Amino acid sequence: MSTPYPFTAVVGQTDLRLALLLNAVSPAVGGVLVRGEKGTAKSTAVRALSALLPQVDVVPGCRFSCAPAAPDPACPDGPHEPGPGGARPARMVELPVGASEDRLVGALDIERALAEGVKAFEPGLLADAHRGILYVDEVNLLHDHLIDLLLDAAAMGASYVEREGVSVRHAARFLLVGTMNPEEGELRPQLLDRFGLTVEVAASREPAQRVEVVRRRLAYEDDPAGFATRWAGDEHEVRARVVAARALLPQVVLGDNALLQIAATCAGFEVDGMRADIVMARTATALAAWAGRTTVLKEDVRQAALLALPHRRRRNPFDAPGLDEDKLDEILDRFEDEEPDPEPDTEPEGPDDDGGGPDGGGGVPPQGNGPQASDAPPEPESEPEPEPQPQPESTQNAPSDAPEAPQPSARESGGPEQAAVRAAEPFRTKMLSVPGLGEGAAGRRSRARTAHGRTTGAQRPRGQLTKLHLAATVHAAAPHQKARGRSGPGLVIRKDDLRQATREGREGNLVLFVVDASGSMAARQRMSAVKGAVLSLLLDAYQRRDKVGLITFRGAGAELALPPTSSVDAAAARLEQLPTGGRTPLAAGLLKAHEVLRIERLRDPSRRPLLVVVTDGRATSAGGAAGDPRELAGRSARLLQAGGVASVVVDCESGPVRLGLAGVLATDLGGPAVTLDGLRADSLAGLVKNVRTAVSSPASPASSAPHTNRRAA
Repeated sequence: MSTPYPFTAVVGQTDLRLALLLNAVSPAVGGVLVRGEKGTAKSTAVRALSALLPQVDVVPGCRFSCAPAAPDPACPDGPHEPGPGGARPARMVELPVGASEDRLVGALDIERALAEGVKAFEPGLLADAHRGILYVDEVNLLHDHLIDLLLDAAAMGASYVEREGVSVRHAARFLLVGTMNPEEGELRPQLLDRFGLTVEVAASREPAQRVEVVRRRLAYEDDPAGFATRWAGDEHEVRARVVAARALLPQVVLGDNALLQIAATCAGFEVDGMRADIVMARTATALAAWAGRTTVLKEDVRQAALLALPHRRRRNPFDAPGLDEDKLDEILDRFEDEEPDPEPDTEPEGPDDDGGGPDGGGGVPPQGNGPQASDAPPEPESEPEPEPQPQPESTQNAPSDAPEAPQPSARESGGPEQAAVRAAEPFRTKMLSVPGLGEGAAGRRSRARTAHGRTTGAQRPRGQLTKLHLAATVHAAAPHQKARGRSGPGLVIRKDDLRQATREGREGNLVLFVVDASGSMAARQRMSAVKGAVLSLLLDAYQRRDKVGLITFRGAGAELALPPTSSVDAAAARLEQLPTGGRTPLAAGLLKAHEVLRIERLRDPSRRPLLVVVTDGRATSAGGAAGDPRELAGRSARLLQAGGVASVVVDCESGPVRLGLAGVLATDLGGPAVTLDGLRADSLAGLVKNVRTAVSSPASPASSAPHTNRRAA
């Protein structure tokens, strides 16, 4: 087994290390979500935490890690007789992004359950993680139903497996840690709220700290065992401090004044629900125990707010998480700390001398590879923020964690470029969906065969049986009971009798936006409305768990402004920075969409696309090709239709005189056209719910509707 990187050797990342240690002290805090760019020691710190947890006593032979002093009465391996137990290190279990539901919660042998009436249960990762750490890297890429199961188990402290009337329950109490890169997509607000604490991490811009990171990493890779030995003393001290804080935790007093501070803070920041108040109370208590105190002070409440509230304040997916610290101080200043009970020293003793975190990890890094003797007094500070990069005035309101958009090149045939304008207020849109029945990733847009949803039929299982169709199984086995010599009340079930339930739910799609940024769209009020409409569609795509991409066309050609991604935030940022001006190469935009969709079909053939073209339908430039621009645009649109791409055109034409060119384009694409006003869910205009394509694509057999169909939403 490889030697893990020592937790105390992590340079900087003060908030990350503190949040992890607080959960080690009090697992009731509810876990940690670590958000940040790649290469910032997220996974390293989490994997190193398990070495700091105390050993756990377990019942010998129990697959569910029952404690000998208080075994779980419902343990599937029980009941356990009283007796001495064995000690083992706390486990850190990793949940892969591609894990199945059975791998997470465990699996029942359905055949034995039906034929013999026994609960043959194979434990999953939740059982392995009991009384340890469950780590989910790239948690934002995990399927939603797995996240729901995971967070339900974390909240209830137990895992339930229910299959056709057969149920198994076992204890599942663990420290949940998730890491994610926001550029790859966000978690739903409901799921964000289920994580107790959140931490934003970023690479240091301080040269001395970066040098120390490289120095320690190279030393570790050259001699992992020797490097770990040099940090063994610091690891032992922090481990002892965790044990001491756990022992002190029941004695910590959360006074009425501290509770008022917590309630006032949550109310002042307009946090939804009461979970934030509870998490803040538990975090402040753990902070006091970590500092060696039995009284919760205002500084504990402040630090708890900085860890527990930022991810709960997001009103929509385009809001960056954060907390106004000046406002926080203003709220807390209304309350004075209660007089604490006399203690030997108001300053934390022993463990707190190391700066409120593990030795050797924070502050100014030492010279050399060895452990640090001591750190500065504890300060609830974070790693130095990167220096702001100069940005154009039009990009100041873009989300800070979105990748920087490439600036469009000058178009010689284009005319003057106009600065980007702000998007109008987003609104709730009517739903667009791809026709037919797909088999893509779970989502909330189009009909699909999924692992969860309403049962629509049965089939022979392909591989391992996961969802038994009981009636179909009995129907398949019944005619053979006499031949199989049935003599008792139970059915004689063979493997060939088992039937898998087929279910219908919703899938997420690839929504590719093709946005006209030419001069005909450049009127500031008009472009603001167009951006508001696209932003509204992006918000809808976020809620329906779609991937999104953004193509813009103007001047002499088209540009892939954002390759298909799960990060709707990044798409919103690129849209906000979009300038306008120049002629209208509509054909170039459609051909670029055809190329992008062709490549994406090879990468992910099960995810069906939905093309959303936002334009007034004018075509005034051939985009470098020979021929009439309008004829080229029509041919390009018919190419997409022949490929089976479901499309919709958002008609941006305004004014009393309308040419109706967007409608012509929609006909060529084989989809509907809808005006900006008709896109609103509360408008009186009708909107297509199911976008029909004229010809089915061989690569997308589910898109088989023969014609365009317009229905009122």
